Amino acid sequence: MAAEKLTKSRLIQIIVLMAVLISAFVWRTVTYEEGQSAEQKAIHCVISEEKCLIVEQDETADITLAPLPATAESPLVLQIGNIDVKPTGVVEGVDMFMGTIPVVFEQKGEYWVGDFSVPACIHDEMDWKATITQGNQTTIATFTVKK
Repeated sequence: MAAEKLTKSRLIQIIVLMAVLISAFVWRTVTYEEGQSAEQKAIHCVISEEKCLIVEQDETADITLAPLPATAESPLVLQIGNIDVKPTGVVEGVDMFMGTIPVVFEQKGEYWVGDFSVPACIHDEMDWKATITQGNQTTIATFTVKK
């Protein structure tokens, strides 16, 4: 195919198209806002010897894990206090994928109680995270399980 002569009208089309593309690129770059993932928006806490306290808009909720120290392949109880909405939860490994373990909560008095157990790992200790959702608030509580 032979090269065509560059006419004034073809040159104007190229310049207009380049101006539109550059304008779109600049507009997108200037107005871009990076969104946060659900895990970045979540409240993080560590369950250790004491309860994990969550303070949100003048209300305090607490999360406890029993028994401590937690051991693999034995029943564990996750207890959440001071909330009105039934929570949902899943437990997952932090450093190693060991599956997703659902936690079903039941109300017992003023607490929500969920029973679960975690499988044994080849390591002596493994970190786990419980992702708890109540309403539109997500809390990620991490804890360590020993073999």
